[in-house]
Amino acid sequence: MSNILKKTGLVLIGAITGVMLSLNFSAIAKKEPTGAVHALPIEELRTFAQVFGRIKSDYVESVEDKKLITEAINGMLVGLDPHSSYLDKDDYKELQIGTQGEFGGLGIQVTMEDGLVKVISPIEDTPAFRAGIQTGDLIVKLDDTAVKGMTLSDAIKLMRGKPKTSITITVVREGEKAPLTFTLVRDIIKIQSVKSKMIEPGYAYIRITQFQEQTGKNLAKAINELFQENTEPMQGLILDLRNDPGGLLNGAVAVSAAFLPENSLVVYTEGRTTDAKMKLHANPEYYLRGSGKDYLRGLPAEVKTVPMITLVNGGSASASEIVAGALQDHKRSVVMGSQTFGKGSVQTILPLGNDTAIKLTTALYYTPNGQSIQAKGITPDILDETEKDDQRIRESDLSRHLSNGDKEEHASKDTESANKTQQKEPSDDEKQENEKNNAPIEFGSSEDLLLIQAMNYFKGITTSATQKNVNEEI
Repeated sequence: MSNILKKTGLVLIGAITGVMLSLNFSAIAKKEPTGAVHALPIEELRTFAQVFGRIKSDYVESVEDKKLITEAINGMLVGLDPHSSYLDKDDYKELQIGTQGEFGGLGIQVTMEDGLVKVISPIEDTPAFRAGIQTGDLIVKLDDTAVKGMTLSDAIKLMRGKPKTSITITVVREGEKAPLTFTLVRDIIKIQSVKSKMIEPGYAYIRITQFQEQTGKNLAKAINELFQENTEPMQGLILDLRNDPGGLLNGAVAVSAAFLPENSLVVYTEGRTTDAKMKLHANPEYYLRGSGKDYLRGLPAEVKTVPMITLVNGGSASASEIVAGALQDHKRSVVMGSQTFGKGSVQTILPLGNDTAIKLTTALYYTPNGQSIQAKGITPDILDETEKDDQRIRESDLSRHLSNGDKEEHASKDTESANKTQQKEPSDDEKQENEKNNAPIEFGSSEDLLLIQAMNYFKGITTSATQKNVNEEI
């Protein structure tokens, strides 16, 4: 047996070494800041080969080589940070479909935390949102299958499926003694990226739910229609980025460019390689894909100067944080709401062939003034003290999250857990009140308290939420 393992190990080391060399690992190593070329880790490869051999010979069931190698690749990427991952054929296809704004599923933005799936945010107008799935819910079971031990990709595959089919989701929610069960019917998730309306004459409202291929173009159309519809001089514009989980970078640059002077710096990135160091400005070179017509050309001139408020919350992540940070740093908009999610890392899709790819974190985002978004987010100029936002999961809560080097990151989990354990168990009446307060509200509706506060701010009416911070406006 030992001879067989030894031979297997030698063959695997040779095969793996050959693959690594064929993938130009030596060339990649030259991208190190020191310029040094690192030797292949032979001892670690030998250990890998030994584990591989033991599994093949001793595991209770026979396992295909392809499965073992694929899981090893998954492990390498998942162990780096919460956002790097391996994309097999199905995952890669779903990623491409998702950026187009339509796919079959439930409508939940999720992440993996301690081997379980946590809800970052339900997507508006989807089965999950209508059923009452909430930010911070911990998904523990999908139908009769326990989530513990699954990869995020596997869990997403189970949640997605043919429209009109149902799935039962069991979640654990803080403050609830027993797990909650939701039976959801899958649907075609058509995400309307841009929504807009006139709140009243002179005041426009634009909501961006996600940054997709057509977001910039749809925003330009909405702006033109709002200014044509308005019969009075525009006095205020509200850009709503709450619960916007992000999306495509060029969409974020396009949205920023619609409101900023031409060539303004929107965001820059820092990483180890030359390709990872970018400066993106408010001009067509950075938001148009290909040689298409510049859809922002010809927008009303007033859109660059009209008083503006940007609404954010703990569900505002990635691309939406880029937009909020750019508008804030250039003093173009007052940012109102609560601390954003803090997802300030760049994931690059690197195709591997055979319709597979890896999603690899390659850089960090920085606002024009040099503030890192990672694990911190955007701090509003005016804090919304009425939002029940204590239980939101943020980037800094995720295991293996990348630090931004700022010692003033959020409190540690241990501190947060200690504080939570000191809180008394809510009574039944308090739970009912909490359920009422936490029920999904329609952003932009007459019941949207933060929108009402924004309108009051425009009109100079001081509210309890703005009074303490009114001198902090930009």
